Amino acid sequence: MTEPRWLNAEERRAWLAQVSINTLLPAALDTQLHHARKLSLFDYNVLAMLSEADGRFLPMSELAARTSASLSRLSHVVTKLQTRGWVERRPHPGDARVTTAHLTDDGMETIRELAPGHVEAVRTLFLDALSEEDVADLARIGEKIVGRLDKDHWILRERHQA
Repeated sequence: MTEPRWLNAEERRAWLAQVSINTLLPAALDTQLHHARKLSLFDYNVLAMLSEADGRFLPMSELAARTSASLSRLSHVVTKLQTRGWVERRPHPGDARVTTAHLTDDGMETIRELAPGHVEAVRTLFLDALSEEDVADLARIGEKIVGRLDKDHWILRERHQA
């Protein structure tokens, strides 16, 4: 049996910092969005992905991939957002067999209202702690890791095209 490749002290420090960020940051952003409009970070991400998509719609399967969600979780959230009048389900314009989620005008207005507070929270909780060099390093490092985790690299493609 091969000996495990144990983490050295610096690797452990980096890993534990990442785990803490993964736990604390989403919880803090959830709190900010809940206070602002009784939304979760996941709800906001669904709306944001739709707001950035051409025509403000995406096939449910693509939206699930972009939000790292199962179709059942996404379907539940889209139903909740539909109830609020922010999203509609429609057949895909090019293939009626495909269901799409469309961001409504009210949904777009909600994103426009929430985005400034959300971005300020991201800055205050995360980016303001970093120098410009740190931000560039984090982007470079994050892209390397995402490249290993997300074989479709949709996040990186979308961001580099912008």
